[in-house]
Amino acid sequence: MNLSLDQLHPLVLNAGLAIHNADWNWRDVISPFFRLYFVTEGTAQIELPTGLYQLKPKHMYLIPAFTKHNNICDSHFCHYYMHIYEENQDGNSLLDQYDFPVEIPGSELDLALIKRFCDINPHMHLPSSNPTTYNNNATLKQNVLKNKQRAFYDKVESRGIVYQLLAHFIKRAQEKSKNGDGRLEKALAYIHNHINENLNINELAELTCLSKAHFIRLFKQEVKTTPLQYINRRKMEMAQLTLVTSNTPVKDVAFALGFEDYSYFNRLFKKMVGTTPQEYRDSYH
Repeated sequence: MNLSLDQLHPLVLNAGLAIHNADWNWRDVISPFFRLYFVTEGTAQIELPTGLYQLKPKHMYLIPAFTKHNNICDSHFCHYYMHIYEENQDGNSLLDQYDFPVEIPGSELDLALIKRFCDINPHMHLPSSNPTTYNNNATLKQNVLKNKQRAFYDKVESRGIVYQLLAHFIKRAQEKSKNGDGRLEKALAYIHNHINENLNINELAELTCLSKAHFIRLFKQEVKTTPLQYINRRKMEMAQLTLVTSNTPVKDVAFALGFEDYSYFNRLFKKMVGTTPQEYRDSYH
């Protein structure tokens, strides 16, 4: 996969030190940003679709955007947190192209970097750990605005810290659908770069020089889902992000993602997300 550093535009929405005593218990948490943790004391658990993970000191953890999870804590637990929003105007998420490890060892330098980030960005500290207090339309937009209004030298130092921390996870990550002949990488790259268009499976098959049936079989074998399901999931994630970070009318969100039939977009969104687009937006107010 041919990636460029210019493709990665991380914005940190929230960062700080959280101290808990059996009160970090939240169910069905899902957010349009990555969560990075460095645990300093105590233990807790995170239940992800891939299993139950024990959070322990001197380790870092990464939860991808749009990943539903449960937080479980029955004792003393302290951790630094960063909520990282990947800002890409074309819908091409670099981080989404990787399968990341959930847990990696953390070093004293990593801890010092996170502390330094919090020192120069004290306004990013969350007053409450309850996701409903910060996973809302107004707060997300306010945090994005605050991030952009910082002094340039703080932006440079902060961006460098985020790059260093993410680099540890990227180093250990696996590129999604790693295929020796590069056929699926080519298709996936095309999907990511044209997610705002009405993508056609026949055209994707032609792009990979495969028959439609062969392309679908290979895609499902490597990506563990069909091309159409993958495209729709990516489009719904982009829709969710737009709905909670902007005031763009729902109909315009649908059209911007290549849906010519607004009613179909509504039905698909409800099927995949569980609510209508408007209900989803309202739940973040």
